[in-house]
Amino acid sequence: MRNLLLVAAVALSTTGCGIIYKQPIYQGNLIREDAVSKLQVGQSKQQVNALLGTPSVADPFHAQRWDYTASQRVNRVGRTETKNFTVYFENDAVTRWEGDYFPAEDAKLAQQTVRQFGRNLPKEKKKGGG
Repeated sequence: MRNLLLVAAVALSTTGCGIIYKQPIYQGNLIREDAVSKLQVGQSKQQVNALLGTPSVADPFHAQRWDYTASQRVNRVGRTETKNFTVYFENDAVTRWEGDYFPAEDAKLAQQTVRQFGRNLPKEKKKGGG
């Protein structure tokens, strides 16, 4: 009985101390910096879709505006940081873009994932002729 109470006390005390790991949460479009650098005035919606992907928000009232929204929550308190990147069109051609994004998050996230969880794919075997 004493051992059970000791285990319960240790479990309760460690949950409030921040010892337990909380995984970071990324949601939305993680836009690459090189993709934004390739944006040009006059590009079609299809070209923007190939560079940045499908917009987060498909607003029927603003069909000439694509909004890319991304959020991240990484600290233990649970504060969420949100960034919006908007591309404006006129006659289905890019006129301008503005906003902010997480430029290096996908590369950093990929590195952290491998470090935390290991590779999820088997290593390729060398093909030997013989």
